[in-house]
Amino acid sequence: MIDIQKQRDYRNIPIDKVGIKGLRYPIKVLDKSSGLQSTVARINMYVDLPHQCKGTHMSRFVEMLPRFRSQVSLESIHHILEDMKRILEAQSSHIEITFPYFIEKTSPVSGSKGLMDYTCSIIGASYADDNRDMVLKVSVPITSVCPCSKEISDFGAHNQRGEVLVSTRFKKLIWIEDIITIVERSASCEVYSVLKREDEKYVTEKGYQNPKFVEDVVRDVSQCMMKDENITWFSVSAENFESIHNHSAYAYIEKGTLPEGVGKI
Repeated sequence: MIDIQKQRDYRNIPIDKVGIKGLRYPIKVLDKSSGLQSTVARINMYVDLPHQCKGTHMSRFVEMLPRFRSQVSLESIHHILEDMKRILEAQSSHIEITFPYFIEKTSPVSGSKGLMDYTCSIIGASYADDNRDMVLKVSVPITSVCPCSKEISDFGAHNQRGEVLVSTRFKKLIWIEDIITIVERSASCEVYSVLKREDEKYVTEKGYQNPKFVEDVVRDVSQCMMKDENITWFSVSAENFESIHNHSAYAYIEKGTLPEGVGKI
């Protein structure tokens, strides 16, 4: 049969990224407490396309994914990035794997157990000169209490749920759980899926006794990240979904050095 994608294109314009986006796929990821955790990912896979080629072969992306069925690891991601370049005859390849990661948490007073989900992403890229790049992103919900509101109010203080997003580059494996712990310890209080009345009293009072601006949160997280020699680069953002405003409060810090020959992914 005629291979339309292989036909020549005469517009002389290369394409930076072409591929599939939003594919749902079952995967297993490393779990610090139990070894492996099964979850369902949304996967984006791209390669570059030379100016003379009309199109890429979309089905070949999906055919490579069984490599992930047993375990998503640094090694398996590196392998699939190289496979993408080889099979699709590309100079560069790019993959984004986004998935919910579950941790069982115990409420602070009653001891009630419940699963918390955290949105995580692993983003990898391989370039023409064989340089590689990989970033782990972890999103953590938090509770924050406003220090200013507490200081100026006779009764209480406004508080809200927020979201902290940590992105890291690293030398060797870094556990998702360790990043989550750093963030939750940097918040006014952490978030739980199950709280009884005695737990609700505890987290309300703990947050009130530990007020934090978004500026405080990103600085506290950054202090911990900077002490870890395994981390070569990181960014941390905090967004509070303000309870007394129709807008969010936001802060961002980035530290470290990008790998040679790569850009931000």
